Amino acid sequence: MECTVTWTGGAGTRSHMGFVAETGSGHVLAMDGAPDAAKPENGGANLAPRPMETVLAGTGGCTAYDVVLILKRGRHDVRGCSVKLTTERAPVDPKVFTKIHMHFTVSGKGIPPLAVERAIAMSHDKYCSASIMLGKTAEITTSFDVLDA
Repeated sequence: MECTVTWTGGAGTRSHMGFVAETGSGHVLAMDGAPDAAKPENGGANLAPRPMETVLAGTGGCTAYDVVLILKRGRHDVRGCSVKLTTERAPVDPKVFTKIHMHFTVSGKGIPPLAVERAIAMSHDKYCSASIMLGKTAEITTSFDVLDA
């Protein structure tokens, strides 16, 4: 796996801290820093997600992918899955995530809550590289709702 990240904030641009990532699979992702009123040259223009937001989004995508795949492999009629991630970060640099809570909402026909609980646990304990990696610095908790759809 590879990725190239390029600074886009050269002279004359609106964003002094903008970056574009080109992934090994050929996709592009923009990132930007938060605006800094005290030192505008050190801040971004709020044109894209922050880099740490993309880490969080990638983790959510990784674990939701696992949950859907595990449920489908169990022949459950899964029709929807979302995960809302909330975090706390260390107050000083490096401001790593110290707590992450993942709340899953899974919808489908007759999906047993135990199957969802198992799928989340399998993702968290075995399959989701991103959450397992972040679990080295953060306490990760989960909860879920199952909706009949």
